[in-house]
Amino acid sequence: MKQNELYVTVVGFNHYYGKKPFIIGNQFQCVKEPDNEFDTDAIKVEMPGFGTVGYIANSPNTKADGTLTAGRIYDRVSEKFMIQVMFSSFTKIICRVVAAEESQL
Repeated sequence: MKQNELYVTVVGFNHYYGKKPFIIGNQFQCVKEPDNEFDTDAIKVEMPGFGTVGYIANSPNTKADGTLTAGRIYDRVSEKFMIQVMFSSFTKIICRVVAAEESQL
């Protein structure tokens, strides 16, 4: 793990398609949701053909150790960016931010 790499936890996938789309190595687009009524730092995770498949964790209670919350990366990424699945557990998917700026997409 490089020092400047960002890691996040995807949660809430059981409300959508479960873990099925989250195969190690798969990439997903993330989109900020500033108008989200529950969390102004919300970042949804999308997959073409599926739509929303989860959200980036935004609580110390839901994120995996060693990953950042949505609020901690919010100002470090553009409105849309890409993540890649690195690891998964029963309740969490751990991803690396692979393209933090729209010009990298």
